[in-house]
Parts: sequence; C-alpha cells; structure tokens
Amino acid sequence: MVRIGNITITDFPLLLAPMEDVSDPPFRAVCKENGADLMYTEFISSEGLIRHAAKSVVKLDIFEYERPIGIQIFGNNIDSMKEAVEITERADPDIIDINYGCPVKKVACRGAGAGILLDVPKMVKMTAEIVKSTSLPVTVKTRLGWDEKTKYIGDVSERLQDVGIQAITIHGRTRQQMYKGEADWTLIGEIKSNPRVHIPVFGNGDVDSPQKAQLMRQKYGVDGIMIGRAAIGYPWIFREIKHYFATGELLPCPSLEERIQVFKKHLDFSTEWKGLRVGIAEMRRHYSNYFKGIPHIKDYRSKLVTCDSYEEILSTVDDIRQIAA
Repeated sequence: MVRIGNITITDFPLLLAPMEDVSDPPFRAVCKENGADLMYTEFISSEGLIRHAAKSVVKLDIFEYERPIGIQIFGNNIDSMKEAVEITERADPDIIDINYGCPVKKVACRGAGAGILLDVPKMVKMTAEIVKSTSLPVTVKTRLGWDEKTKYIGDVSERLQDVGIQAITIHGRTRQQMYKGEADWTLIGEIKSNPRVHIPVFGNGDVDSPQKAQLMRQKYGVDGIMIGRAAIGYPWIFREIKHYFATGELLPCPSLEERIQVFKKHLDFSTEWKGLRVGIAEMRRHYSNYFKGIPHIKDYRSKLVTCDSYEEILSTVDDIRQIAA
C-alpha cells in the first residue's frame, strides 16, 4: 500500500492529473468509475480564492465518492498561498497539492507554477510555510526544471521532503519543453532510487497505454503513475492499465454503446453542474477521444463541436450510432 500522510491508497495507484478546464467533477466522476485511485481538482488560483472569485471558489466542489481527493492550488505570494490553504481546508479535501509545474505563460511568467523553479529557495520556503499552516498532508506536482540547464529536481525533491511534503509527482519535461518532445523519466527514476527520499514518488508524462504504464513501472520503480491527456475523453485508460497489470492482457476497446453511455453521463453531469451553455462548451474537448476510431466520425465530430443544444448533441450521437451499426 502507498501512504500519503495519514491517507492509505492501493499499491501502485493510478492518479488523475489536475488539468485546467478538464479535471472538473463531471470528468472526475467517470474517471473514478473506471479505476482512478487518487484524483486532483483543476488547479486553483490562490489570489482568486482569497478574493472569493466565483470561478476559483466553484473549483473547491468535491464529493464523497471521489475520496481520496486532493485540491491543487497555485500562486507566487507566500501569504496568499497560506490564506488560500485556510480556505481550501474548509472544503474538506484529503490532500492539498501545490502546483509547481504549470508551464503556461500567464502562470509561469508570473513566478507561479513552473515559474517558481527559477527560485528554488522561495519554492522551499513557500512549501515549508504551507506545510506548517495545515494539518492535511501536502503534496507537490512539479517538473524537471525550468530548462535543460536547470534540472535540479533531485535536490529539489530532497529539500521539499525535508520541509514536510508527503508525496511528489514529477512531470518528465522542463518548463521550456511545455508538452513537446518525449517525457524523460530518467531523473524520476533516480529520485525514486535515492536512499534519502522516502516519500512516494509518482511519475507523469506520456503514459498513454497499458504497455507504456508497465514499462515506466518496471524501468523506473515509481510508486504510481499520474495520467493526464491520455484520459481526456477516454476514462477507460485506468481500467485498461489495471487489467494489464493483473493479467498481462489488453482489454478490448469499449463498445460504441459503452462510449455513448459514459459520454452521456459525463455530458449530463457537466450541464447540471455548470449550466447548459457552459457545460456543453466545456465538453467539446472530450469529443474526439470518446468517439475515436468510429467509421466516418470526422464529419460528425465537427458537427458535435458546433452543437449548442443538448437535443442536437444527442441527435448527432444517435446518427453516429446509426452509421456504426
């Protein structure tokens, strides 16, 4: 079993990555049903929380069936982050996660997310202050470094552990790489094999199949794997990996009827939670993978991403069912 503070998770857990505008409650629900062991919310701005911005506050919504669940926050001001932790605690998560990995310009170039990798002493100080300010276990998600010349993640992992984090997830790219090129897990494996590191080390980056998950597990010895983009519109990735670990066999792809059933469940929750207009709009990023590989899907996918009404979406999905019959 893997322990994060006082939280016990299954041996070699599969984690759902915190993804902006993706890892919301509707998406987390279908991922949980398909085997995600530990999930995180979308990242939440500390400044937004302390100013009670509606867009930030709504991201604190969590549900009992999601547990264990972590809420992820980001920011570059230590006092604001501590205040945001106090607000986050009221939502009663199991874990508080600090985002030190987001590479997007509007976050990183303001010294938050992966931007703090340019100031490791501040990163360590902020982490220490957050750990001291909460009774919940604190975890961190980060990257190898800012660029090829600053891959200090080995030293960073030790220092963050020493100030009290209970687990670390490392994306195998630098901030400069964004999401380009291949993720390099070499340093992740070195951190896991470092005798000074005793907290769980989770790897992240490019795991998009059961075979790749097995390779990363065996080659680098990590305690678990965090999956991000491969789960978008394809929550079955979690159950497929678990089945492969247990049997060495690949599960068949979900049937069209199962895809439609899960898609509709996701859509219904999305429109219920966000309202019809926003719920429909934010489902569009999931369409491609939900119906990937269906014959003649291209034209219907284009239609789906322009549908503005719930009824039109269901009608289009019914058309997809007919052409695939």
